[in-house]
Amino acid sequence: MSAALAFRDARAEDLPALVALLADDALSRGREDPSLPLDARYLAAFEAIDGDANQRLIVAESDGAIVGMMQLSFLPGIAFRGAWRGQIEAVRIAGSQRGQGLGTRMVEWAVEQCRARGCRMVQLMSKQDRVDAHRFYENMGWEKSHFGFKLRLAEAE
Repeated sequence: MSAALAFRDARAEDLPALVALLADDALSRGREDPSLPLDARYLAAFEAIDGDANQRLIVAESDGAIVGMMQLSFLPGIAFRGAWRGQIEAVRIAGSQRGQGLGTRMVEWAVEQCRARGCRMVQLMSKQDRVDAHRFYENMGWEKSHFGFKLRLAEAE
């Protein structure tokens, strides 16, 4: 039997748990700082997301505990006759909860949110060395379609 899973928009008091989820990852372990008190930039970022109708920071809860997170962005565009795109980012499932299908349920829920907003497509990016994540998305029917590029402008302190 699968665990009950509820999705909701994040609240400021969720930030310590969300930053801990971000830090509980081999690729972002040194990048994020879950120590308390949290760096004020986390709250500033949360407030910017929370104040933008085209951004949602989503929490996945099971039995009252935060077990996952992601950010949904709704992007307007001129291409495809003015189509909107949904973008899924920062998908994380707590290490102790992985392998139980929660990630699949979370991504499926996100796709439905994008569909409800009238998006023509949903996109996400995944680092090249996240082979397990690529397999996960491909098993859900996602296809690799583009190469991504990043230009770092500033390093976090």
